[in-house]
Amino acid sequence: MAALLQGEVVHGEDNGFHPIDSRGFRLKAISFQNFDPARVPSPCFVVDVAAVEENLKTLNRVQEASGAKILAALKAFSLWRLGPLTGRYLSGTCASGLHEARLGHEEYGGEVHVFSAAYSEADLRRLLAFADHLVFNSIEQWLRFRPLAREAKARRPELHFGLRINPEHSEGTVPLYDPCAPGSRLGIPLSEFQRHEGSDFLDGITGLHFHTLCEQDFPPLERTLKAVEEKFADYLARMEWVNFGGGHHITRPDYQVERLIDAVRSFASRYGVQVYLEPGEAVAIHTGVLVAEVLDTPFSSVHQAILDTSATCHMPDTLEMPYRPDIFGAGEPGEQAHTYRLGGMTCLAGDVIGDYSFTEPLLPGRRLMFDDMAHYTMVKTSTFNGVGLPAIALWDSRTGEVEVIREFGYADFRNRLS
Repeated sequence: MAALLQGEVVHGEDNGFHPIDSRGFRLKAISFQNFDPARVPSPCFVVDVAAVEENLKTLNRVQEASGAKILAALKAFSLWRLGPLTGRYLSGTCASGLHEARLGHEEYGGEVHVFSAAYSEADLRRLLAFADHLVFNSIEQWLRFRPLAREAKARRPELHFGLRINPEHSEGTVPLYDPCAPGSRLGIPLSEFQRHEGSDFLDGITGLHFHTLCEQDFPPLERTLKAVEEKFADYLARMEWVNFGGGHHITRPDYQVERLIDAVRSFASRYGVQVYLEPGEAVAIHTGVLVAEVLDTPFSSVHQAILDTSATCHMPDTLEMPYRPDIFGAGEPGEQAHTYRLGGMTCLAGDVIGDYSFTEPLLPGRRLMFDDMAHYTMVKTSTFNGVGLPAIALWDSRTGEVEVIREFGYADFRNRLS
């Protein structure tokens, strides 16, 4: 992986403080230190309600101190059983399409903001019936659908429309996750705004949206704001709201919260706008684990352990980012007495999670807990090979109560196909 920028975070890694468990290992989902994985079926995503609420309290403090409105980005974490809890602290949700938006509207409450790289007319008509903010990815699509937007706003005056801008300022190190990488399809560059100057293309547009971050702290946002203002200041002054997008790791232990609050207040005052933030991971980081079980320990050229979970089906970011997820009590290869290559049970040769060492040999039936697995996991699972989806459980570390809220079976696999 490319070298990290100062203070940057990549999924599965961060430079914040994490307590050490009894064997000397850094923990992220620290409330699970004494959780018994035998209390849930395997595989199973387990989310600590108390930890989620602590994250929400931090986000709400930023809202109250800065004047920003914070939205939960459902693309990262859409465990809708916690929608009412989220709605008590945040201003609403942001979505990337019709189904996410409907989930936010029905289960979370508050404002519903939607951005899509492109809308179909059918989806847009449905969204216009209940969404609060709709952000377009091109001036051309906005102009094409502006008559529909105007009709909807006449019926629902609370509707707002915006454009996503591309400040052409990259802060990410992984091109797949960098929305401002050269040639990106996301956001409108300044040259497109300039090309449409002299027309009424901004008539009906009340806000701008940008997104440059991926699991990062405040300095990358500070640099982004500078780039945005240098290029789009004349347009910002004509807006009612500006959305700073997502990727803000606000709830990370070392995040510079006070600097964020000051920056939001300053920006809002300078341009007379309502600022929005839409973190996704910040709602769920350090709140969950993925419980898995060892099925077999074959030997090829290295010791293997086949699990009842899968990188490609259940943790695709481990292959896409890529990154190596932490396991409670496990070490780096060779660090402890017994090293294994952990893999899934699919036929994909590359369904490999990583190499880990353990103090004791792994035997079939051994339960493992993958650390910090609430975000970008449940929302990305698949049933490739007919592999079953992990169950989903809620645990409250304050009371010890466990509730398995969803288990999946053959019908879930069959009904996705035809």
